[in-house]
Amino acid sequence: MPRSTSLFSLSALTRAYHRNLKVLARATRPPRARPAASKALAKVAAKPRVAAAVVRKRPAPRKPALARGEWVGGVAPGPAGARRYHLFVPPGLAVRPGEKLPLLVMLHGCGQTGRDLAVISRMNRLAARERFLVLYPEQERVANAHGCWNWFERRSGKADAEAATLLAAVDKVALRYPVDLGRVAVAGLSAGASMAVLMAALYPSRFCAVVMHSGVAPGTAESSGTALVAMQGRREAFLPDPPPADALAAASGTAATAATAAGARAATAARRLPPLLVVHGDADGVVSLRNATAAAALWAGALDATPGPVRTLQRGQRHAMRVTDFKARGRTVVTLREVHGLAHAWSGGAASLPYSDPDGPDASALLWAFVARQFQGQKAAV
Repeated sequence: MPRSTSLFSLSALTRAYHRNLKVLARATRPPRARPAASKALAKVAAKPRVAAAVVRKRPAPRKPALARGEWVGGVAPGPAGARRYHLFVPPGLAVRPGEKLPLLVMLHGCGQTGRDLAVISRMNRLAARERFLVLYPEQERVANAHGCWNWFERRSGKADAEAATLLAAVDKVALRYPVDLGRVAVAGLSAGASMAVLMAALYPSRFCAVVMHSGVAPGTAESSGTALVAMQGRREAFLPDPPPADALAAASGTAATAATAAGARAATAARRLPPLLVVHGDADGVVSLRNATAAAALWAGALDATPGPVRTLQRGQRHAMRVTDFKARGRTVVTLREVHGLAHAWSGGAASLPYSDPDGPDASALLWAFVARQFQGQKAAV
């Protein structure tokens, strides 16, 4: 009896198992369509393919246009190898005999090109209105897979080599165009800002102003391993040692002499740094705001400048900003602008583009106002 009961129970479980399998198969089987319905479904199914074909044929969206003017390409060789660049020359530029024009060097960030920075900053429009040239060097993906300037590779010497190569691009442009080498400024965004401030610290006699937008303070990284910690603002900032004499001679211009090289080294050793403008957002999750305050304090200390009162400024509905001016002998040599609510983006840049925040104060206008004062002072001194 127990044996027959056991067999009966096993067969019952087997039948139940098979029934469940059949139910599952029916539930997952696609329903059979009637002939008429099949034709209708076929037409409906064909529509997405047609739509997809139309989408594939649709031309790719055009890149935002640059301001009118000449967009001249070139290549500059240097210690880090060759680097491409583009030079913006304002339209209809009529240069008077013997006239020299100021030059602004703009360094793009990671994942960008010089063209991208030109578009979001709209710097070319300012250049056309104010009559200055703009140089946009390009980082090679062979040198950095993400298109970043290697500002952090100081231990290997790659950062210093790139800085010297960028100066070689300035000198090459100055040979072909009427550039006033006494009125050259360098600015950048993110990695470009980090390289800009490094260049100004290494070769202070070559620049009359430097602008650091969302960059890392100098001296905070020696390798890719320390770069991430530096970006978080957890490394101490310091000014780099001056380059060797032969590097200074090469960076003092193509017509450099022993006297100019010695002068460049003396300026670097004495830390006669060019005035610095720092722009940074307090909502930046990529590069900590601590880098901005550290860079400003470092620069001001080297120039014996003291901070003035902190001011809060806001224009219309744009983000507000805290402004601190550091002065030495009555002259503003460092300005720190901390923008409230600004992330890792160019403040006041073109809308709907990466690394650009149209709601921030116009960083390009602030940059030019700061740099133009230095250009004017340099011109008056000459």
